[in-house]
Amino acid sequence: MADVMSLFSLSGKTALVTGGTRGIGQAMAFALAEAGADIILVQRDTTNTSTKDEIINRLGRKAWIHVAELSDRQAVKGIVPALTSQGLKPEILVNCAGIQRRHPAEKFPDEDWDEVLEVNLSSVFILCREFAAYLLARDASEFPQGHRGSIINVGSLLCFQGGITVPAYAASKGGIGQLTKALSNDWVAKGINVNAIAPGYIATDMNTALINDADRNAGIMARIPAGRWGNPEDFKGAVVYLASRASSYVSGEVLTVDGGWMGR
Repeated sequence: MADVMSLFSLSGKTALVTGGTRGIGQAMAFALAEAGADIILVQRDTTNTSTKDEIINRLGRKAWIHVAELSDRQAVKGIVPALTSQGLKPEILVNCAGIQRRHPAEKFPDEDWDEVLEVNLSSVFILCREFAAYLLARDASEFPQGHRGSIINVGSLLCFQGGITVPAYAASKGGIGQLTKALSNDWVAKGINVNAIAPGYIATDMNTALINDADRNAGIMARIPAGRWGNPEDFKGAVVYLASRASSYVSGEVLTVDGGWMGR
């Protein structure tokens, strides 16, 4: 029987992470590296190397940046082939990149709807599909315990709720919840676990508008049982758990990390 701490080790693994330059995605990338994984960061350009540099210099792991625009389907389709052609063999995928657009629903522009759905949902499906196809094409002898890999999608409380002035974001994150379950149904018996993490109200750049709105902020704080907004570090344990053998019999789940919000 494996020692319980060894179940959380990611030593020898490589994780592919989108949205890793800041906020929750950056904290997740650091956590995976701290657990022993090397990290491939998908970024729209190489101007921000802070995550890569910290993984290499502070944590002593390998790290690479792959440039791809997630609103470009051909670029997303090309991510896994480009990495594997370099000899990289990712076994963990974390889809954390996402965008937000706010308008009253009756005025919500088509172009913003299309952009949010493309980045937050379609690109996630495409990357999951290509990543799983790659894992399933590898020889079974490479996975003596039968576990080929783990996919972790980042949802939102809007996997469950509707939000205000964010119909596209709500639709995309509701889609992430259902996509996660659908892909798990297809792949968990083949050795690929698929789960999602649903952040609550987290103090990141995406929520600056809410934090600065005194009335909305007060209403949100009054409902969070933990009595505080979350921070990116609150996701480190959850992502390592879902990426590791510790969650080997967990799949198709949407894990809320929300200070108790959904239980209220």
